[in-house]
Amino acid sequence: MHDTTAQGNEYFKCDFCRKPWAEERPMVEGHRGSLICADCLTVAYTQVFLASAGTPRPEGAVCTLCLEPRDAMYWTSPLYEEARVCKRCINQAAVTLERDPDHPWKRPSP
Repeated sequence: MHDTTAQGNEYFKCDFCRKPWAEERPMVEGHRGSLICADCLTVAYTQVFLASAGTPRPEGAVCTLCLEPRDAMYWTSPLYEEARVCKRCINQAAVTLERDPDHPWKRPSP
């Protein structure tokens, strides 16, 4: 998300935890400036892919990153109920961060 009341790195915040962008907190951008940080992505990936603890899409809800109402499992931020990410976007964000040579992020493993 873009916090229009902030400046510098504080302008870019994760939609799921609201922490600002930092060198040690890489983020992946979705549509219209939505962002998920590596920490939230790790939790989302663990919940949806490893623990099978994702939830079905709530009626009328869309993924915060792709803005689509996918019929898939979702991870919802425990802090901001309106922030949810679909299984497809979790996987795409994981691929993106793994390919980033500036950050050592890896998908969680069982």
